[in-house]
Amino acid sequence: MTDESGKTLKKDAGLAEQVGAKAARKLKAQRNATPGVWSGLGLMGVVGWSVVVPTLLGAALGLWLDRRYPGGRTWTLALLMAGLTLGCLNAWHWVSKEEQAMREEQGNDDG
Repeated sequence: MTDESGKTLKKDAGLAEQVGAKAARKLKAQRNATPGVWSGLGLMGVVGWSVVVPTLLGAALGLWLDRRYPGGRTWTLALLMAGLTLGCLNAWHWVSKEEQAMREEQGNDDG
């Protein structure tokens, strides 16, 4: 083989690798479709409800205890704050778990 034909074969091999890489990226993108706007809004709703539900349950229990044992609104405020804290920790834990799963998936796709 001449030097010219060797260069042509190398160029063809490089082109084939590029085409193969693009095809692999396209197939990966089709398998892992990006979530749409509604999916994002749904996730925001799940995170919101994970904060709201414990907060409202804490407030309701506090109101019930304040009616049962008069003495101001101490139970309502304390359990409202406890519910809010619990809800925020729950949301934080859930979001960090989802973020970790996304990073692991992204790492598996790259490797």
